[in-house]
Amino acid sequence: MTDPVARLTAVTASLRAADARRISVAAQGFGRAVPAAVGTRQLGAALGRMATLQIDSVNVFARSHYLPLFSRLGPYDPADLDRLLFTRRAPFTEFWAHMASFIPREDWGLFAFRMADARERYGAAEDSFLQRHRDIALWVRAELADRGPLRPAEFDHDLRRVTRGPWWDWDVVKETLEILWLCGEVAIAGRRGFERTYALAEQVIPETARTPVPRADAMRELTRRAARAYGVATAADLADYWRIRDRPALTAAIGDLVDGGELEPVTVEGWTSAGRPLPAWRHRDAVRPRRIDATAVLTPFDPLVWFRDRASRLFGFDYRIEIYTPAAKRRYGYYSLPVLIDDDVVGRVDLKADRAASRLLVQSAWWEHSHPPETAERLAAHLRSAAAWQGLETVSVGRWGDAADELAGALGADRHERVATG
Repeated sequence: MTDPVARLTAVTASLRAADARRISVAAQGFGRAVPAAVGTRQLGAALGRMATLQIDSVNVFARSHYLPLFSRLGPYDPADLDRLLFTRRAPFTEFWAHMASFIPREDWGLFAFRMADARERYGAAEDSFLQRHRDIALWVRAELADRGPLRPAEFDHDLRRVTRGPWWDWDVVKETLEILWLCGEVAIAGRRGFERTYALAEQVIPETARTPVPRADAMRELTRRAARAYGVATAADLADYWRIRDRPALTAAIGDLVDGGELEPVTVEGWTSAGRPLPAWRHRDAVRPRRIDATAVLTPFDPLVWFRDRASRLFGFDYRIEIYTPAAKRRYGYYSLPVLIDDDVVGRVDLKADRAASRLLVQSAWWEHSHPPETAERLAAHLRSAAAWQGLETVSVGRWGDAADELAGALGADRHERVATG
């Protein structure tokens, strides 16, 4: 098998930075005609293009997993997405794909290599977690086998009180559930609110889906999906999509896909490291539309921007969320969201849903660099749509940021002083 890095001498194309950006934005499903009505079929198709959907608990405006579908499809009923993600027999389930994420239930076996790694990490050594807490793990498995899917609060507290040991507290039982999930013994059977319901994997994952995919085959398939979802990507991009740490296995997978004609080695203008071109590959199905017509705000965990190095290469966008930054030291806001106009990230807005007053608060608004003259009007229309999608009646704009006044004017919005967040 040929080393894909060495095969860069056989590069067949050189892409302008603008072309790579447009290919990447299109691969993520932006620029498509917005459907007249959005239901589970359209949501499922968008999820298929992304290949996975990251979960995050922050709920300042909307929970992160709801926003990528709104960004691509416009307003939809969140209950339709819930039916795809959270019901007992939903076609999607949760696993550690790109962080904690939703994946098709049928892909469970594709992550068998990761489950095996977790069993080695948490259960092999004498002092590993599952060895040190063997009795708890046995009890948790027995509870799920006897009673079926359970929320953590539904575990038998009386049984815990009569069992000796300093580990029998809430945190360690919850941690045991999480580790058994990483090991593939437990699966997520749904959620109530945002609280997970746990079950034995065989109770919710079909037997055919639990068949382990060999490591090399899984690496190749995951690399293929990442390449398709990105359009054009470096090895670091492809690794980050699934948080793959086994670089030799990733390199082998890229080589297989190059040899099979699915990936084409390319160079991209401006994609360099230490003054040398970064090896990159374009998926054979990637297209460069003549133009992208898109207006969206993006969650920090959208695949288009979740890998910060890639966001910098594609858009010249230096992105860090500031949740954990003290308020006085924040530059852009607590949870600023990138603003996509056509095929470029041109700004960021810090949004907060004031549900008591039925207002969408734009806490801050910033431009990144040059942007089309109608950008403020397009963003204003998008924010009105976002507010209505979240059941909020009005939009108010704060006074922080170099885009705040222009955006407030385009909205004809009320103004407010900064409201504390975090």
